[in-house]
Amino acid sequence: MKKYSVLLVDDEEDVVKAIMQKIDWDGLGYSLLGYAKNGLEALEIAEEKQVDVVLTDIKMPYMDGLTLSHKLKELYPSIKIVIFSGFDEFEYAKEAIRLEAEEYVLKPVDSGELSRIFRTVHERLDKEFDEKQNINHLKNYYLESLPILQESFYTSLIEGNVRQEDLTRAMLDYQIDLTGKFYSVVILHNSISLSPEGINPVLISMSIRKLAEERMQKGWRACFFTYLGNTVILTQLKREEEHYRLTDEMETLCRMAKYVCNATITAGIGKTVSSLLDLPLSYLGARDAVAYRVLYGRGKAIAVSDINPEERENPSLNRELLDEERLLDVYRSIRMASKEELFKDIDLYIQNSRLEKPSLQEYQFFLMELVTNIHKFLLSNQVDATLIFPKDEDVYQKVQQFSLEELSAWMKRICERIQGIIQEKRSDKTKSFVKKAVEHVHSHYMDKNLSVEGLSMELHVSAAYFSTVFKKETGKSFINYLTDYRMEKALRLLIEEEEKTYIIAESVGYADPNYFSYAFKKKFGMSPSKYKTSGMKQEGV
Repeated sequence: MKKYSVLLVDDEEDVVKAIMQKIDWDGLGYSLLGYAKNGLEALEIAEEKQVDVVLTDIKMPYMDGLTLSHKLKELYPSIKIVIFSGFDEFEYAKEAIRLEAEEYVLKPVDSGELSRIFRTVHERLDKEFDEKQNINHLKNYYLESLPILQESFYTSLIEGNVRQEDLTRAMLDYQIDLTGKFYSVVILHNSISLSPEGINPVLISMSIRKLAEERMQKGWRACFFTYLGNTVILTQLKREEEHYRLTDEMETLCRMAKYVCNATITAGIGKTVSSLLDLPLSYLGARDAVAYRVLYGRGKAIAVSDINPEERENPSLNRELLDEERLLDVYRSIRMASKEELFKDIDLYIQNSRLEKPSLQEYQFFLMELVTNIHKFLLSNQVDATLIFPKDEDVYQKVQQFSLEELSAWMKRICERIQGIIQEKRSDKTKSFVKKAVEHVHSHYMDKNLSVEGLSMELHVSAAYFSTVFKKETGKSFINYLTDYRMEKALRLLIEEEEKTYIIAESVGYADPNYFSYAFKKKFGMSPSKYKTSGMKQEGV
């Protein structure tokens, strides 16, 4: 029997403990995550853990059950909600129905009735899971959902092989609607090495694609196709700023793919462009972003605008790189691979450049083009060329004298030096990024509206990337860091200021003094007023 996770939410601890003890959760096919005392706590748990079913009371402090249900359904549409309450009012029941709650149960809750409800919910979850996992269903879906002409057109778009004069007619012939103001390419890369055994990776990829279509096809007017083994999504945006929301949407998709499809996917989000003819640039950025999974971890959404926010775009260079796949592998290794992997890619590049028996002129042209491309790469990544090539050195003349073996050794020295500079710049950017966020917390902790979303917008990065980098550098999530800092300020004010608790709560960013007291007690084990009294006693007041 497949196990699903359950979260109980109620501010009445006795009621929750009774439910926990009286229900045979394991026998019903559930694992109990525990319980939350209010909607805010429940949301925090849902962000950290995969929650399948929520049993929630309605009337609770800080966030009631209906508000919690609204938010959970927005974030996780497949979640199942059972509402129970002691308030037998028709308006509550109507709202529960609108929220598509599985059941609306009145207190006191009968254990037999509750067990019946959870058995029914388990059957519904099994049915939905089987529909997503059914191999025959996926095979049929695969055959029906990939029209060859559309696939060919999308591939031509990202390869840069569609002319302006052919666009309108092609979209009309293939019944494709790409009339957005802005566009962004997303690549979904499935880590095959982490896939479950016994299931064809192609079928897993189709399952991922189906999941993505369910979430994105309507809201993002997205087009889906398969290219080089990955699922590629062409998204359409109304405003350029929507790429932050797109990254967060993909972060949620990565989490859902892990649970629903048992697949580890990395979503790479490319640069936002305003023309369909610039989609090759966005695709190239998405490929670079996916490659950064070796640094930021698999199973995440990575936007190229987050990892290289200051990188200059050079259209002619990027289109050229699309045709220089082998050299592009070297560039990727410079940015994120180990020295050993970089050297391996350089060897492959030289070996596959068809230089076994070149004419002198062919060899000279190859060397000139290589040096020129390295200069362009330095420019694209804002690396000072004089740090790599001495000012008084004629690089073009120098390389003309190299044999293939000497060229390989020279290229390895140059690329290793570039790799070190880029890694140092990236480290400096990350530290500067986190430093700005910390300084913002220290100067704006009293702002009641301070949030991950607002701060990430101010720093021009997605909330998903912001959260990953902040926790990696500080060891704490942003919410925990903000709460800890607010609590430090509150402790000082409680001792040094003769103010009421609600005034101190407001001065450290809490609109609700009751929630401030709740958070304070959760962290320090006593209420603010008790802490203040104990502090005064220690001082002999």
